[in-house]
Amino acid sequence: MHWFWWVFIFFAVGGFAKVADAGRTALRTRHERKMERLESARQERKELADADRTPEPVCGCTHHLAKHDKQGKCHELVQVPVAWDADQKPVRYEAGPCTCQQYIGPQPLSQIYAEDLTDRE
Repeated sequence: MHWFWWVFIFFAVGGFAKVADAGRTALRTRHERKMERLESARQERKELADADRTPEPVCGCTHHLAKHDKQGKCHELVQVPVAWDADQKPVRYEAGPCTCQQYIGPQPLSQIYAEDLTDRE
């Protein structure tokens, strides 16, 4: 029965609160680390999916190249400001044609053929 008094004194001086606080801290730390691992795994899956996707042909105006004709004129509608306030900030917008011209420049590297640099003779 002597051990009973030691347990009673331990709880009376607040020993259980320190044990419970240490347990809560350990569980909180475990939870935070688990959430970090889940987030990093989700980010890795997203990066792998993005790396596997082929690049989309997009003009400098951010419209798909399918919206451009053979001459390079864009046929997408954009918001054009038609009214401004005293600080020269647009107040009202209307739909208008995109005024960009399709990028005409070097072809992407994936469409260029290059011979091997080493001879296999």
